[in-house]
Order: sequence, then structure tokens, then C-alpha cells
Amino acid sequence: MNDENDEKMALAALLEQEREIQFDSFAHGDAWVVGTHLVQLASERALPVAIAIMLGDQRAFHAGLPGASADNDDWLERKFRVVRRFGHSSLAIGTRFRSTGGDFDTDSRLSVSDYAAHGGAFPILVRDSIVGIAGVSGLPQRDDHALVVEALAAHRDRRAASVTA
Repeated sequence: MNDENDEKMALAALLEQEREIQFDSFAHGDAWVVGTHLVQLASERALPVAIAIMLGDQRAFHAGLPGASADNDDWLERKFRVVRRFGHSSLAIGTRFRSTGGDFDTDSRLSVSDYAAHGGAFPILVRDSIVGIAGVSGLPQRDDHALVVEALAAHRDRRAASVTA
């Protein structure tokens, strides 16, 4: 039961991240800036990840760093399907299932070859509407998630600072 309570607290924190990391607009130039920032962070830390940013159904950015493979690209697609279907980060959805004692892989009744509720895909929100998804694959799921959140939050903060400057 304690694990379920921990998962409920984690879910609340994940949903709060989604409320906090929003934009007034997000276009191809933003995808490039966030994507290249993710590449920079991963390169500096020698992280073997694949990175992708979708705007609608278009892949606006993609990079595979040393050590990443086509398997990571498949994981990204599976995580992105979770965000599209459920409207929240892939980690939040996996956490939501665990918070009620469930398991996404069995309880969602969705194909595990098509859907992965593992951390690393985060909705790009413009005024509470999903316009895209940013994702990372190659690390433990919470680390994938944290890297995406770090880059999106930095982009939000840079944009906010340029508006007030």
C-alpha cells in the first residue's frame, strides 16, 4: 500500500510539471532550439540517447547519439503513442497505473509492441493544448523524463526572460 501512496505523490508531481511547463507558442524553431539543447546536454554527459521532437504528426527534430540504437527510436515511438492517446507524459501514465496497483502493460489492454508507458516522452503544451511531444530514450525511464523536462523548462525560462528583458 505504501508503494501506491508513493506513486500517487509522484503522479501529482508529474502532473504539476505539465501544468508548469507550458508555452504561449511552440514552432519549428523552438523544436530546433530544444532539440539541440538536448543534444548538448546529452553530449556533455556522454549519454547514449535518441532524441525526437514531434510537432503534430511531423518529426521536427531527431538525433541519435553514440551508443543509442534503432531500438531507442522504437521506444520513442511507443512512448509518443502513450502521450497522444492519454494526453500526459509517458511517465505520468505509467505512474497513474501503478498508483492504483495496476500495470500499464497488462491493464491498459494495449499492445506492448505499440505502447510504452515508460518515462521519456513529454507533451509540448501551448495554453493547455498538446501541439507536440519531446522525447528521449536510452536511459532509465526517470532519467529520460528528467532530461526532457530539464530542456523544456530551460526553454520556457529563456523565453520568459526574453519577454521581460
